[in-house]
Amino acid sequence: MIKIITVGQVKETYLKEAIEEYQKRLQKYTKLEIIEVKDEGLVEKTKALKIEAERIVKNIGPKDYVITLEIEGKELTSLEFSEKISDILTTNSNITFIIGGSYGLEESIKKEANYSLSFSKMTFPHQLFRVILLEQIYRSFKIMNNESYHK
Repeated sequence: MIKIITVGQVKETYLKEAIEEYQKRLQKYTKLEIIEVKDEGLVEKTKALKIEAERIVKNIGPKDYVITLEIEGKELTSLEFSEKISDILTTNSNITFIIGGSYGLEESIKKEANYSLSFSKMTFPHQLFRVILLEQIYRSFKIMNNESYHK
């Protein structure tokens, strides 16, 4: 099972449609759950991170393999990402990805992670990043199953 815990909600219709499309495509390969926790907004950074961390941690299961998405994480190619997911799924049936809010992730959440992943040194809008993550997860399953899609 793939679980994505994300801070904030997707508001744009075109992004919601893209997310729904990848959710539909992924049904063939895995159970997918997306959990949205409330974004604290633009209050003081330390306070917002602490409150968001409390909301995130409530959704992490004791057996989840946790991957945080952070700029400081390790960058992988799509093939390496697919291999990573495949390797994890051989020993753990639950992979939980965590996407932080506008301030990122609190240190306690980063320490909770089994793996820290970066898609780029660039910063992406969190709503758009959810689509990017879902597309890469979908691409990974296509690669694992030797199906055409990845180029």
